Amino acid sequence: MSLGKDTLLRIDLAKPDRPNQVELGRKEDSRVHKLFLDPTGSHLVISLSTSECLYLNRNTQKVRSLSRWRGHLIESVGWNKLLRTETNTGPILVGTSQGIIFEAEISASEGSLFNTNPDQYFKQVHSLEEDGRPAPVCCIEVERGPESKVVIIATTRKRLFQFVGRVAEGSEQQGFSAIFSQNQELLPSFQEFPFNMGYSEITFYTPKLRSCPKAFAWMMGNGVLYGQLDYVKLDSLLSDVQVWDYTPDIDFSFNKPISIVLTQFHFLLLLPDRVKAICTLNGQVVYEDVFPDKFGTLKKMIKDPAGGLVWIYTEKAVFRYHIQREARDVWQMYMSMNKFDLAKEYCRDRPECMDIVLAKEAEHCFQDKRYLESAKCYALTQNYFEEIALKFIEAKQEEALKEFLLKKLNNLKQSEKTQITLLVTWLTELYLNRLGLLQSDEGKHGVFQETRDEFRKFLSSSKHKECLYNNRTTIYDLLASHGNVDDMVYFSVIMQDYERVISHHCQHDDYSAALEVLSKHCDEKLFYKFSPILMQHIPKKVVDAWIQMGSRLEPKKLIPALVNYSQMGSTQQVNETIRYMEFCVYQLTVTEEAIHNYLLSLYAKYKPDSLLWYLEQAGSHLSDIHYDLKYALRLCAEHGYLQACVLVYKIMELYEEAVDLALQVDVDLAKTCADLPEDDEELRKKLWLKIACHVVQEEKDVKKAMNCLSSCNLLKIEDILPFFPDFVTIDHFKEAICSSLEEYNQHIDELKQEMEEATESAKRIREDIQEMRNKYGVVENQEKCAACDFPLLNRPFYLFLCGHMFHYDCLFQEVTPHLSTYKQTKLGELQKRLAAATQTSKSRHRPAPKEKEEGGDTASLGKGSAGVSREQIKSDIDDIIACECVYCGELMIKSIDKPFIDPQKFEEEKSSWL
Repeated sequence: MSLGKDTLLRIDLAKPDRPNQVELGRKEDSRVHKLFLDPTGSHLVISLSTSECLYLNRNTQKVRSLSRWRGHLIESVGWNKLLRTETNTGPILVGTSQGIIFEAEISASEGSLFNTNPDQYFKQVHSLEEDGRPAPVCCIEVERGPESKVVIIATTRKRLFQFVGRVAEGSEQQGFSAIFSQNQELLPSFQEFPFNMGYSEITFYTPKLRSCPKAFAWMMGNGVLYGQLDYVKLDSLLSDVQVWDYTPDIDFSFNKPISIVLTQFHFLLLLPDRVKAICTLNGQVVYEDVFPDKFGTLKKMIKDPAGGLVWIYTEKAVFRYHIQREARDVWQMYMSMNKFDLAKEYCRDRPECMDIVLAKEAEHCFQDKRYLESAKCYALTQNYFEEIALKFIEAKQEEALKEFLLKKLNNLKQSEKTQITLLVTWLTELYLNRLGLLQSDEGKHGVFQETRDEFRKFLSSSKHKECLYNNRTTIYDLLASHGNVDDMVYFSVIMQDYERVISHHCQHDDYSAALEVLSKHCDEKLFYKFSPILMQHIPKKVVDAWIQMGSRLEPKKLIPALVNYSQMGSTQQVNETIRYMEFCVYQLTVTEEAIHNYLLSLYAKYKPDSLLWYLEQAGSHLSDIHYDLKYALRLCAEHGYLQACVLVYKIMELYEEAVDLALQVDVDLAKTCADLPEDDEELRKKLWLKIACHVVQEEKDVKKAMNCLSSCNLLKIEDILPFFPDFVTIDHFKEAICSSLEEYNQHIDELKQEMEEATESAKRIREDIQEMRNKYGVVENQEKCAACDFPLLNRPFYLFLCGHMFHYDCLFQEVTPHLSTYKQTKLGELQKRLAAATQTSKSRHRPAPKEKEEGGDTASLGKGSAGVSREQIKSDIDDIIACECVYCGELMIKSIDKPFIDPQKFEEEKSSWL
């Protein structure tokens, strides 16, 4: 701010309480003509009325003279917004009062020894004229457009010039000379207005910092020219240009406009005593602020490009304007201009205004007969639903009504279930009506297909799935009333109502399609329900589907269908039934008795060759059998399969019945049955006797009977002799009789030898007993106990044959832990009895009082019985603890897996070592 004398005042708005004054040091006859501050506030050019220029950098207090600029009255400066730094302006453009445009560059550094001036260069690049004479360059602006495009706009008093060119990347430092010299044939050189008020001013609106200007406003003699900037157009940058004529109260003789500032939707016009705000949308004056006379005449108005604040100063004061909520009423203007998209954009956060705009747009589209667009807008409004619906019905616009209902449905909340149900039902009816009309018109097949796809998309909408499911009965009724079978099937699939779909296919004899639906969705209950009818018509495919389902199906629940058609069906149905039963038994390893019984019955009736194989592979142990043995026996007997019956009898361990039946089939089969009871020799002999009896009496084959004797070692010739007739020659079994007699003689010899060996063994045992009675051991006086390592002879001890010697008490301690609980208890009781007996023995040796002498006979009797008792007790104790050496006997072997320390006493033992 120039204070009018020799002083310049600098204020940092972040620190307004610390202003900074700078002395210009100019001559008394010169005054400040204009100040030019770049958008960052780093560089200030001061134009003096004496055609001199000064330069002041933000970081210095020293004002420096621009010597190369001397002799030119500077009217405007176009700053370089791309290459500027805090110490260097980069190439800039300077406009003078003589219409000359110079290119210059200023550096705040001190420079070299021979060049101390801040101005690096100052050269002319262009000149502007009006009516053939030089005209002052009132304003000049340099902007960077997209795709390396450079735009220069310069104005004189009544002309606006445009210069556009491209600068290659990396060559921006070369300046603007190339822009002015490039071919300008595609652009008009200038735009001129007739009236001249002595000066003009242009301002720009930039939506974001460091972006390209979007709009402009030029204040000149005829009014204000304003519009948009289009960097893509080839013929001119200016687009949507309008001229706002000055109002009658603006008289150039005493209140000419001074300055202009452009905002997003308004431009501010500064007059000598007031500020007017004019809306660029409709040209109306929307604000007027009159200044009192006490502040003096208004001088200038400028806008801060970074902060957006508007500054106005008079001779005595400075004012600051802060623009707030400029766009609050813009929506109404756009709405009145029928620019509804823009109107909606500026009332996005105001639902009540948005509703008004949408209603107006819907009404406008309806009047223009754009019914679909009208429906979309009406669906977003809060207008009465019934009123809008009737409006479309009266206009006979079903498509628009459908669009309205769809949009309204999508805007409803999930909690509004009644409204959703109403709309879904209504839309279904509209779709069905439309499809019915299109289907009857052969020329509209394409439209019909599109409508059907749209209807099916509506039915499959996940958003309304719950409503459709809850009201599926109503939808089914609507579809049925229109005879729309295909869509009814489609809807059933969506609702996963596969039962209805399958029933439909079965009713139309399309069993393959029904099975395909079944196989695709794998619903076990539906398989159980529809398998009977499908098995009747397509048995192979049904069984394939069952097999594919595997263990997910319960074979037992499919038996009714199988039994029904295997009894009355064709050979194919029977074979497929058997195939599935075999799959269940052999691959799924089903163990249910009903399945195995049914397979048995099928084998018995239709595949007897497989019956015996099945019974054989099923196993011979009852735990492996999964069929009913009695049922299998009855089944085989009914059909006369004797060999299979024999096999079942064998499994039931009814060997007599098995042999009896096997003899009707084959003697060899009977022999295999007779050998089965291995643990019961009596039964085996009985069975072999049956076979021998059968061979002798029925087949009358003596040779075979003799073979029976060789096959079973339990039979003797005397066992089968009764079966032979009275008159039979001995030749056939003479050898058998002789062999039998030889065996008897050999058996008698073996018994004699065993008796002799037993007599000899008894003799040796008696000798050993006699020898043991006379056996003794020698104990030296230095011998020690094997357990405690103390002298052995100090206390009672034991001597074992192995050579180990133990004190009585040491052996007792060693053996006790290894004894069973029962023996430990018994040992404790014996010790108590021994202690009691010892106490009785001691009391016997005490002198008795005289008066008690008569009891002596009793004491004598007690002595004898106590002595016998003590010896017996000690013998019992010896039998427990001294039956074997504790180190060499079984006790030590059995204790090999026991831990050295008792687990219950481990912690106590462990703590004792710490």
